[in-house]
Amino acid sequence: MKIAFFTEGDIAGKIPRDYNNMRTDMAWLCALDAVRIPIGQMHEVHEHFDLGIVIIPKNKESLYNYPLVEQMRRICTKTATMQESTYWYWQGGSVQSQLWYHSILQSMDIIYCHNDMDITYYKGITDVECRLLPTLMITDHIKSYDGERKGVMVGGNWVTAYRGFDSYIIGKILSDSITSPTTGRMKPDEVLLDINHLPWVNWLEWMYELSKCKYGVQLGTAAAGTFNLNCAYLGIPCIGYDNLNTQKYLHPDLSVPDGDVAQARQIAEKLRNDEEFYLYCSNKAKNNYKELYHEDKFNTTFQKQFKVS
Repeated sequence: MKIAFFTEGDIAGKIPRDYNNMRTDMAWLCALDAVRIPIGQMHEVHEHFDLGIVIIPKNKESLYNYPLVEQMRRICTKTATMQESTYWYWQGGSVQSQLWYHSILQSMDIIYCHNDMDITYYKGITDVECRLLPTLMITDHIKSYDGERKGVMVGGNWVTAYRGFDSYIIGKILSDSITSPTTGRMKPDEVLLDINHLPWVNWLEWMYELSKCKYGVQLGTAAAGTFNLNCAYLGIPCIGYDNLNTQKYLHPDLSVPDGDVAQARQIAEKLRNDEEFYLYCSNKAKNNYKELYHEDKFNTTFQKQFKVS
């Protein structure tokens, strides 16, 4: 099966397994042996694909006048779009942007989604078949810290989607040593907090830094859930909201309903004080990862889905 992903950016071609910045979109490409094609170059492509998946960027204005759907149909037997960010993020744009995006969704054969709750949302606003495209890791070249794990990593900055404040409150219960990644939406005055902000690093370096931590907290809203998945692979117990598939299936004993910070506090206290519970959650996360999110499982499920479509 020949697959193409149409994305923003200039990188084109296939992604090798030793690529050092293997975030989840690159992992999909690598596992599916897919070709990456910049969206604006579709009209230059003459190769045919069984499936084309477009990831619409957050900033959509440059695509308004581009014949995206027509070009996809020209070179793809089946057309699909992949959810970008939270299911509601696109509604932060202008009215024109929202109507344009919805028309793209309606024009596809398939809408791929991150989570169970996302499927119910996109089914509600379109007449298009919706499927899961699970978050994925290519683990060949990951190196883990072999010393004693300490402190807590919180999975985002102080913005609405990440809800970094919520994670900070729970992180302080687990440890006085809090580390956070740096994202493009990080607020300038976050540097005044008692948080160690990692400088931007590629994905392999990120996994090594994460492996130094004993706990993870991600009280953010539903999107890809890569942080929760990364923690599970490393056996780091992660507290988070259960609207993320990678949280509720990989860390079921540490998952709470959206907004239930009170229950998250109780779990954090137990995780910090009960070593047996900590080890149970750590081992369960690693085992759940192998059973549910290993690359082999991803490939098998994807192939089965496509064959019955």
